[in-house]
Amino acid sequence: MSQDTTASPRRLRISVLDDYQDVVRTLDCFDRLRGHDVTIWNDSVSDVDVLAERLADADALVLLRERTVVGEALLGRLPKLQLISQNGHIPHIDLDACTRHGVIASSALTARPSYPTVELTWGLILAALRDIPYESAALREGRWQSTVGLGLRGRTLGIHGFGRLGSMVARIGVAFGMELLVWGRQGSRDRAKAEGLPVATSRQALYERSDVLSLHLRLNEATTGIVGPDDLALMKPTALLVNTSRAELIRPGALVAALRAGRPGRAAVDVFEHEPLTDPDDPLLRLPNALCTPHLGFVERDNYEFAYGNAFDQIVAFAQGTPINVHNPDVLRKDA
Repeated sequence: MSQDTTASPRRLRISVLDDYQDVVRTLDCFDRLRGHDVTIWNDSVSDVDVLAERLADADALVLLRERTVVGEALLGRLPKLQLISQNGHIPHIDLDACTRHGVIASSALTARPSYPTVELTWGLILAALRDIPYESAALREGRWQSTVGLGLRGRTLGIHGFGRLGSMVARIGVAFGMELLVWGRQGSRDRAKAEGLPVATSRQALYERSDVLSLHLRLNEATTGIVGPDDLALMKPTALLVNTSRAELIRPGALVAALRAGRPGRAAVDVFEHEPLTDPDDPLLRLPNALCTPHLGFVERDNYEFAYGNAFDQIVAFAQGTPINVHNPDVLRKDA
């Protein structure tokens, strides 16, 4: 696709998808789209027919993470589309199909430390072990000190996956006076040893010994379903399992069954197999020993300014004829 770098910036018709919090308009970075025609969709839709109708006139799409899958079925029905822009990895975008249809896929892979997810992980740990949501609700109903929680000092924090997030969670655990135990691929174990942190003798030992076990694994073919019923059955009846990474790390149905059986005794989760989860009768939401939040790990204003800011910068660059962060560069040579 040839670009005229001497022309004035083009006015684009832009559709921003999946802004079901209606937050994009409130961000400082939204001003970067001034002069373009912007439509913001405040729901989450997966039906290709609905998306094709909504986006028929769009020149550019703005996505947030993996909320919407863009493949051949949709691209083939969007003849006016020229650009897909977002921040982060793009496994949900079919790059080959984009190239066939002359659509540029731009996404900045610049990593921002995931402090909000780490902070939420510790918020969930403290809330679950000290029964904070329950006690707050009970107090509003006139009940005083209904439960007796568990403290952190001296207890064992297990970290399954010692990457960027896992290492940050681990360091905070040390500050709380917890005993650390790490497991993961060889690289994770080597990094933990280099930091002077103890590594479990086996994965079985990690699950058996942890009082709090936090999952920090990337989701890929090797890690999908990596935590199964046998792993969960090893955990203490007083233990807490925390998952702020991806729901698919745990085999479908395994966590609900384990919590019903009492091993582990509790779970705190921020991720679900189908999002957004709007069914109040979902089995996990109905369990009293499960603390559930609606994928809030990355939902923080500075994070949004960073992610959407990158996506909007890519649109500005495209409109000026100088696309950046292009993941399918063949499309640029297609019409050159």
